[in-house]
Amino acid sequence: MKPVCLIIGAGAGIGGNVGKRFAQAGYHTVLCRRSNKEGLDTMVQEIEQSGASASGFLLNAIEPGSIENCVATVEADIGPIEVVLFNLGAQIGDRSLKETSPKAFEMGWRLATFGLFRVASSVFPLMEERGKGTLLVTSATAAVRGNRGQHSHAAAMGGRRMLCQTLNAEFAPKGIHVAHIIVDGAVDAPDTLGKMLGPEKFQKLRESRGLEHDGLMLPAKMAETYFHLAQQHRSAWTHEIDMRSFSDLAWWNH
Repeated sequence: MKPVCLIIGAGAGIGGNVGKRFAQAGYHTVLCRRSNKEGLDTMVQEIEQSGASASGFLLNAIEPGSIENCVATVEADIGPIEVVLFNLGAQIGDRSLKETSPKAFEMGWRLATFGLFRVASSVFPLMEERGKGTLLVTSATAAVRGNRGQHSHAAAMGGRRMLCQTLNAEFAPKGIHVAHIIVDGAVDAPDTLGKMLGPEKFQKLRESRGLEHDGLMLPAKMAETYFHLAQQHRSAWTHEIDMRSFSDLAWWNH
């Protein structure tokens, strides 16, 4: 039976590419995303055509019981979950305090923080019983720095970071590796940054900073770091890491 890598937030950017990387290494990758079944099916087919194995599920992480049922289904029907990537974003764009509704603020928390809590609550007892497991958590610059217009996002991501630290404090001694990954820069991903900017602006950004310039973070290259984290020996675990393009200033310098 193949080890399972569960991706929660498997879009065409980080999530999908991490899923492909783990599949190449012999994992059965379970790809979960909220919508676009056609895109999900295409991603699964690409993995299978490469000779690896994958499954796809539509998952609305906001719905009560959705995450819990997904974990239970995967464990029962596919195999033991060895690695989880929690890759749900919670960015709603720059909004002043006045423009940030209570509903929008709470949505950020539900996706970024409460969703992670539910994942850990579902899968950690199983990993603890087996004495091993890895939780990789994609985060953002907002987890370490609050900017103007980022009330919901910074609060949600700051909470995500602190939750990772508390999970690590409790579960690292039990063999579970928790890694908080700060993505400190723009990612060349059509269904995240591309949707936020719109097709025209996204293409202009790619032409000016991305493509051959390597100024946008490339998801396929980022996936190598995610995979490395999951393979680390427990005597030298990385618990937090920040990633950015060579041409970007680090978050603490601007």
